[in-house]
Amino acid sequence: MSNQITVIGLGAGDINQLPLGIYKIVKSAKVLFLRTKEHPVVRELEEEGIHFTSFDDVYEQNDQFEMVYEEITKHLLAAARNEDITYAVPGHPLVAERTVQLLLERGKAENIDIVIAGGQSFIDPLFAAVKADPIEGFQLLDGTDLHRDDIRTNQHLIIGQVYDAFSASNVKLTLMEKYPDDYLISIVTAAGSKEERVKTIPLYELDRQVEINNLTSVYVAPMKETSLKEFTALRSIIADLRGPNGCPWDKEQTHLTLKKYLLEEAYELLEAIDEDDIDHIIEELGDVLLQVMLHAQIGEDEGMFSIEDVIEGISDKMIRRHPHVFGEVVANNVEDVLKNWSEIKGQEKGHEAKKSVLDKVGKGLPALIRAFEYQKCASKLGFDWDQAEEAWKKVLEEMKEFQAEITKKDKQKQISEFGDLLFAMVNVGRLLSIYPEEALERTNQKFKRRFQFIEEQVESSGKSFSEFTLAELDEFWDQAKKAGL
Repeated sequence: MSNQITVIGLGAGDINQLPLGIYKIVKSAKVLFLRTKEHPVVRELEEEGIHFTSFDDVYEQNDQFEMVYEEITKHLLAAARNEDITYAVPGHPLVAERTVQLLLERGKAENIDIVIAGGQSFIDPLFAAVKADPIEGFQLLDGTDLHRDDIRTNQHLIIGQVYDAFSASNVKLTLMEKYPDDYLISIVTAAGSKEERVKTIPLYELDRQVEINNLTSVYVAPMKETSLKEFTALRSIIADLRGPNGCPWDKEQTHLTLKKYLLEEAYELLEAIDEDDIDHIIEELGDVLLQVMLHAQIGEDEGMFSIEDVIEGISDKMIRRHPHVFGEVVANNVEDVLKNWSEIKGQEKGHEAKKSVLDKVGKGLPALIRAFEYQKCASKLGFDWDQAEEAWKKVLEEMKEFQAEITKKDKQKQISEFGDLLFAMVNVGRLLSIYPEEALERTNQKFKRRFQFIEEQVESSGKSFSEFTLAELDEFWDQAKKAGL
């Protein structure tokens, strides 16, 4: 016959709020353990002569909560091998009680029955303390394991396990990623007891409060308007733009009509990256994301797919293509990662009928980038020079052929030879690990800066461009060059 651990909750208040059934279990318990004696009920139980063993010393011996919970669980299971025991926790046993969850997970393997006898959680008295109605939706989160992406600003938020200034500081920093620094929050201590205290403060003061202890929870009221930092806010805006009362332009867009805008925004993002302008990068990333959201909304409007399908697809792909992170595959360096990536990608594409390895290169890519990708594909099959110097000989050859066509009248041959020259230059750049699009864009920006300098010099002279010779304009160019523009 297996022994038993009876788990009870001491509630959030004093002994007057303790359910009669729980009080009787406490009174009749032969062996009683408390997770902590720092609770309003415990002092009154001591006055009634009830004996117990607490685990407060375990907290003092360990600096990580998970280690504390492990130690308490091991001790309880060891004690229960010899006799039935009772284990009392604050609040309700199934609300924010990690030790209880560990007991439920491991009790069966130890041939020990874990019986949850009940109790009152701190949630009801907390909502009563802040005078809020949870029917509007609420979240209960752990202050020792709080993550920004778990928080929904349009719901009531209760954060438990805010034990001290250190945990309060971590909670504050996480909340400040979602809420304004001066957003009003409430610190609720000993909710439902005679010692109940509710203090409303700006968020930035959270870790400056001296009364924080193991009976403290943080309450954050819903924001009246969804924060613009929330993904749901952006999704709602896009849906409204294409809704019945939305923007006429947005409502008319299709996947095809938006193609050019996606390309434009991508290039503007590249420009912002080259400029190393953080504010500009943020803005342009937003513009690219807007294009993604518009395409996803069109897909949803047509009943074909939604943004969740897009997110699921890319999430699945990233997990599948990173077995060295999410699986058991070992990758010791970047080369291993790229090899694994290529093999997995090949397996994914294995069932697709392709006439050429080059077919996988996107047809919508700009010609310069497509040339680079074609060459990469061919290189993987061994069709490539070993050194950039060898490819440079091909450039010289193509230059001579193009030069020969310049003096002739055949425009089509000129175009063909010019294309061959560009293709050969891309090959040299690739072998030198130079991305052609990036290189050309840098030159574009350099040309823009120097030409703007020429414009400024012409304007300051009071003359027009036509009044300057090419040599004079070229002198301005040299000045810009010397100035580092």
